[in-house]
Amino acid sequence: MSAALPAAREADVRQRVALTNWSALRYFNFYRIVISGLFAVLVLSGKMPPSLMQLDARLFAGAAVAYAVGAVVAQYFVEQRTFPYRVLVYGLTVVDVIAITVMMHAAGGVASGLGMLLVVAVAGTCLLASGRAGVFFAALASLAFLGETVFGTLYLGYASANYTQAGLLGAACFGTAILASALAERARRGEALAARRAIDIENLSLLNEHIVRRMRAGIMALDAESRVVLMNDAASEILGRDAPPGPGVALGSLSRQLEHAYQGWVRTGENPENTITGRGNINALVSFTELGAAGHTGTLVFLEDAAETRQRAQQLKLASLGRLTASIAHEIRNPLGAISHAGQLLSESPALAAEDRRLIEIMLQHTQRVNTIIENILTLGRRKDVVPESFDLVTWFDGFRQELQQRFELADEDIQTRWQEEPIVVRMDKTQLHQVLWNLSENALRYAREQPRLLFEAGINTSNGRPFIDLQDSGPGLDPAIADRLFEPFATSEAEGTGLGLYIAREMCESNQASLQLVPGTGGCRFRITFTHPNRQQRTGEL
Repeated sequence: MSAALPAAREADVRQRVALTNWSALRYFNFYRIVISGLFAVLVLSGKMPPSLMQLDARLFAGAAVAYAVGAVVAQYFVEQRTFPYRVLVYGLTVVDVIAITVMMHAAGGVASGLGMLLVVAVAGTCLLASGRAGVFFAALASLAFLGETVFGTLYLGYASANYTQAGLLGAACFGTAILASALAERARRGEALAARRAIDIENLSLLNEHIVRRMRAGIMALDAESRVVLMNDAASEILGRDAPPGPGVALGSLSRQLEHAYQGWVRTGENPENTITGRGNINALVSFTELGAAGHTGTLVFLEDAAETRQRAQQLKLASLGRLTASIAHEIRNPLGAISHAGQLLSESPALAAEDRRLIEIMLQHTQRVNTIIENILTLGRRKDVVPESFDLVTWFDGFRQELQQRFELADEDIQTRWQEEPIVVRMDKTQLHQVLWNLSENALRYAREQPRLLFEAGINTSNGRPFIDLQDSGPGLDPAIADRLFEPFATSEAEGTGLGLYIAREMCESNQASLQLVPGTGGCRFRITFTHPNRQQRTGEL
């Protein structure tokens, strides 16, 4: 793969250079059409310059017209790319040498000054082809100058001074060829380097755009008129759009709250903690950053889910608290173990009265309760890596249901399920989902009074596309006095309870970017786990 990428890059560079070469050949052939057409029009209209009055008008006209027709036909070949690039370049240069030599002969030889056109033709060949080809055609042009001069001196009475002009023109062709070849080689190297840099810049631009679109934080780029230039998928999800809008959309058409926050930032230049409400009642924190060093040329908008921000802050706080509580729990556990062991030894004494044995039972019972609390606290302190994965909830629940029925000896009628749609794909750590549902089920079975004792209902929330699963028991419902602080640590209505079960369950859900809440207004107790969106990649948390 690593070797294939540079090879593809070089192929792309060669393709871009080839396109540039064809474009240069096209423009140079336009030059041929213009020059040959101009001479054809001048000679046919009798408007040739006075210095070229003593010429063979018929031969000159024929050569000029043939040259113009050949250039037009060559333009068709260039546009259609009928022949290879170098074949056309070399073939057209040969046509230049022949046509210009004939026109120069008809105009009186090298003294006419038309030989300079061959110098231009040689220079163009050097720019379009390799240096060796340019030197070859420079030699060919020099031979044409010399041959035409020899022929004119022998048969047409040219002056001997024409040899000097022919030699100077030949030297000019060679000098032009060498210089043009060197410049052309530098230009070709620079062009190839520029093409490589252009490809690298395009790849970096695509990479940056891919990174921006895949970022979890919502990002928007606005121009100076507060129109959207770029918007990633996370921002689209927060603002309740199925796909990012095209460039040029006004900010106010996406969110009035966001536009109001933007206008406030423009007026004050400050970033207070602005919060907007997105799809599915998602609260998003908004901040703005100016783009461009010289004046206000654009704005970068950051949208971040407030729930995730609070979750990260809570995780940091709980990490510190977990280490502290774990240290305290270890210190308490040692003397507690000694008390429990002493109580067990004391209960084995035959001389104890019944009242004393009852007191020892109470002591052992409460030491066991304290030990359970310590175990739960240590569970919070031993934070394990979360390994989220996407899976079908209905298929996974079949195994969970069988295990639940075997453990608590439940009949099929004791558990009822309602799936709103299938499949329901969720993203969560399977082990932690099992622990959360097991905790909720165990609590629900403690209060269930009639069949079905447990009701599980799952589906997908239409407002935000997030899957959920509900668990409802058939018990008397929750005491309103405890409902408001149900998920707080040590909140319980039972004398024997620790009040940490639901708190740990919610922490596990939040570490998977899910939520656990009590659904009010239902018979019995109904808890809902709302999972993160299955298409949204989440950070690996800890618990």
